[in-house]
Order: sequence, then C-alpha cells, then structure tokens
Amino acid sequence: MLKKVLLSIAITALFLLALSIIWFLKSVNASGNFSENQEFQVTAGQGARQIASALAEKGFIGSELAFKIETTLQGVRSDFKAGTFALPARSSIRQIIEILTNLPKPDEVQVLIREGLTAKEIGSVLEQAGVMPANDFINLASSNDSRAIAPERTYEFLVDKPTTASLEGFLFPDTYRFFKKAEPAHVLKKFLDNFEQKVSSELLAAIQAGGHTIYDGIILASIVDKEVRTDTDRKLAAGIFWKRLKIGMALQSDATVNYITGKNVLQPTNADISVDSLYNTYKYPGLPPGPIGNPSLSAIRAVAYPQDSEYLYFLTKPDGTTVFSKTFEEHLANKRKYLQ
Repeated sequence: MLKKVLLSIAITALFLLALSIIWFLKSVNASGNFSENQEFQVTAGQGARQIASALAEKGFIGSELAFKIETTLQGVRSDFKAGTFALPARSSIRQIIEILTNLPKPDEVQVLIREGLTAKEIGSVLEQAGVMPANDFINLASSNDSRAIAPERTYEFLVDKPTTASLEGFLFPDTYRFFKKAEPAHVLKKFLDNFEQKVSSELLAAIQAGGHTIYDGIILASIVDKEVRTDTDRKLAAGIFWKRLKIGMALQSDATVNYITGKNVLQPTNADISVDSLYNTYKYPGLPPGPIGNPSLSAIRAVAYPQDSEYLYFLTKPDGTTVFSKTFEEHLANKRKYLQ
C-alpha cells in the first residue's frame, strides 16, 4: 500500500515537474507582445529582480518569474550592464537577457533602426552613431542592383523588383551592431541579409499567392506600417487596401501624402492632397512607384495575411487608435467626430 502511495506521489511530482518545464520553456522562448522596436533603460546597481519588474511593467515580458529563473540558470543575475538598450520587436525573454548582459565592443556601436524609416532617415541615424556618413549610405541604398553591394549573393526577395528601383523597402528595421567607420557596402549588406533571415520565404509566397508581386507587397506594407499601429488593425487596413486596388478605387493614403510633403499629420490639407506626384494616392489610383519607408515585419505579415472585412474606410484618431467604417457617409461622420 505504501509503495503505491509513494509511486502515486512520484508520478504526480514528475507530471507537475514536466508541466513546469514546459511552462518555463514556453515563457522564455515566446515572442514578446510589443510589435515595435523599443528602448529600455538599465541603471547602475539594478539586479535581475528589479529589471524583471521594470520589464514586466512596460509589457516587454510576460513573466517576471521566468525571467529570474533564466538569469539564475545562465548565471547572469549580476551581469546586467547600465545603459540604454534597443529591444527588437517581439524579443523573447532569452533574447532580452542576452541584449541586457552584453555591451558592444569598444569599436562597435549598437544602433536601433525603427520601423518605417526611409533610407535617408536611416542614413542620418547611422551618421549620428558614427558608423558612416549619411550620404554614403543613401547613395548606396539608391543602387538598383544588389550585386553592386554583395556580388556573391542573390537575394530571392528582389526577384521582381523593377530594375530601376532602389533598395528602399528592403532595409530591415532592427537593432544592429556596426563597427565605427564601417565599410558602407558591409553595412547595407547587413540590412539585406537580415531581411532575408527575418522575412521568411513562406511569408513572401503568401504575398504572391494573393496574386501580387513581392515588390507590390513591400510597397503596401510600407504604407500600412505608417497608417496603423497594431497587428490586428494592420491586417484589417491591408485587407481594405487590397480590396480598393482590386475594385480600382484610389488608396487615398495620408501616409503617402505625408511622404511627399515631409509632414507628419493625421489629416493632410486640401493643398497637400492636390500635389502632383505619383506618390499621391489621392490623385493617382493604384500603388505608388515604390515603398515610402522600410516596413516592419508586422506590416509585411499583415499584407501577406490580410483580414477580409466589410470595411472600405478607416482613420487614425489622435490617440493612435483606428476607426473603421463601411460607407463613405459613416467615414465622414467619424472624421467630424474624431478629427475636427
């Protein structure tokens, strides 16, 4: 009888241990819930417990306990470095620990490239970080042939890029480490290699399965990235834009108008939307000639897997939330309610 009881206890303990291990592995490897690159500050003297609490409070991790257990297992509870760290979107607990316990080497700099930046804006970031002059990067990114940068590589995601188009749209936003005064071609190659690694062939195939070219998908993703913020809203917005293209309706994207004017407004003026440019999607139907920035993985996913809906219009409120509507009359009412 005693043996049966002990066996039962042992089996229960093993079962609970197995569940705990499964929970822990899922917790430390799961992608984070933040969809955009973020910065996180570690102050001198902070340990694993304080950092775990701060990360959880900001929504970067889902479990303080899993974070503390992982730092114990890795033996890095006191190895955190003071400073400002760039956390790539959806970083797991393990990835965050690796970032927070490793500083760049003396001749390296860590650079956060935010989603949606243009090649020109990326060049400015790189110059400020001491990596390379902005104009050197911009000139190289303007190349219409990746073989000028990486002659030994063939990037399949560029297969249907027009021969006259630059590499705008394929400079993947992420956290990078570069050597100071780096060779420009090496820097740009790092962006393209990262795009190839992060944007899976399955994702690109899904864009093509929808009857679109990869290049058109990246153009639309660059628009979606600037129009709406959350994953769910981006999928709905992508569905609306694809629908508009299918029925021959103008995209009427404020983001493309802002790209022309250099403004960052929720509602362009009548003068803005009258500007004669192929990037003005109020004036010219269809997609603009090229991407208006370098889109996030979230936006690329939204374009690859759009959400069908009855909506045909949407707007972004001042607080960043999106309001969708089915009819033009409903859309006008929402504009009067939220934007005037």
